[in-house]
Amino acid sequence: MKYLIGLTLFAVSFGAAAVPEIQHWRTENGARVYFVEAHEIPILQLSIAFDAGSARDPASRSGLAHLTSLMLDEGAGKLSSDAIANRLDSVGAEFGSNNGRDMSVVDLRSLSDPKILDVAVGVFAEIVANPKFPEDALGREKDRALVRLAQKKQSPQEVVQTEFYASLFSTHPYANPAEGDEAGVKALTRADLVAFHKRYFTGGNAVVAIVGDLTRRDAERIAATVVGGLPAGSAPPPLASVKALEKAKEKSIEFPSSQSHVLLGQTGITRGDPDYFPLYIGNYVLGGSGLVSRLSVEIREKRGLAYSVYSYFLPMRELGPYLIGLQTRNDQVSLAVAVVQDTVERFVAEGPTEAELEAAKKNLTGGFPLKLDSTKKIAANILNIAFYGLPLDYLNTYTENIERVTRDQVRDAFKRRVDPKRLVRVIVGDQNA
Repeated sequence: MKYLIGLTLFAVSFGAAAVPEIQHWRTENGARVYFVEAHEIPILQLSIAFDAGSARDPASRSGLAHLTSLMLDEGAGKLSSDAIANRLDSVGAEFGSNNGRDMSVVDLRSLSDPKILDVAVGVFAEIVANPKFPEDALGREKDRALVRLAQKKQSPQEVVQTEFYASLFSTHPYANPAEGDEAGVKALTRADLVAFHKRYFTGGNAVVAIVGDLTRRDAERIAATVVGGLPAGSAPPPLASVKALEKAKEKSIEFPSSQSHVLLGQTGITRGDPDYFPLYIGNYVLGGSGLVSRLSVEIREKRGLAYSVYSYFLPMRELGPYLIGLQTRNDQVSLAVAVVQDTVERFVAEGPTEAELEAAKKNLTGGFPLKLDSTKKIAANILNIAFYGLPLDYLNTYTENIERVTRDQVRDAFKRRVDPKRLVRVIVGDQNA
């Protein structure tokens, strides 16, 4: 890690000048590889996404995907967890893993010097292909997971989030927390983790993003090394479709807090949705632009009902959520919710003004280079493009797609996709205050 610290500050200028060219190919076992050659700094960012998110958890094993991802570096092949940590640290490389509802992602960040890189890539390949999931470490991680789940029940922010997803998605796998629940975690065994890894961590289910100071030949060799040891396998079947809400839902949960946490929303869009850009820009005006958004002006500036209020679409493989959130005094909840409802209704009916639309476009296109100002951000963008089946020129056409959106398109998209009369509403706070 010590070798990478000195390079961190230099990474922020990478990618700001131009959209990178994405090269792509498949490995012999079916993994899809996407490569950006970038010689500005001597760094490699390597990220692999598997269709192995929590939506793939069996019904009785909630938390399986999360714990599998968490334990990948707890020993692999002939290496113990300490040996893995020591080898990576000796060359200044960093390993990471994370798990969401759609995908599990593993990352490696290393200097590109061949002597250093070969060590880091070798360890990374073992972690990905041959994790041991030792029983003692599993017991420890299950205990920690149960402590985290218990702590989340003491946080109104966590409670409102969990209940919102459960109310919105009902019986769909997206309803379940990515970290699982108490019953699911307690039921997990080593055999469950081994079977999950065997089924989902395969070449045919992998997307690899490589960004950094390499040649195409180097990238092909590295890709073959890190995923070549995986069985070919295949991608899992598609998830069930998310059903749109038929009517509004409301849930209030008593919680001893001075403020109520409020989430409103409904099903939103998929990652490749044709309405993505009109809805993205429209929401930027409505609740995605911080203190100058419509919601912030009505809730904070005019009435002082909350310090902040926000809204966003979270596109997923199937319909993800559209959320509007705020915190307010317990005795002001009804008024705050009414103002949100009225503001959304007016926006859906009228859309943004021309001035608001132009300001939103200017801010979104002006901030676009920040999405590509490091190897890690470029790799994350590439994974999204590949995993969700977006056009390979998505980054090249991003600003053009923003600039061509009209006010009529925003208004039309919101009228078709957002129904203020059919919102999930979850309130967590002291109802008797």
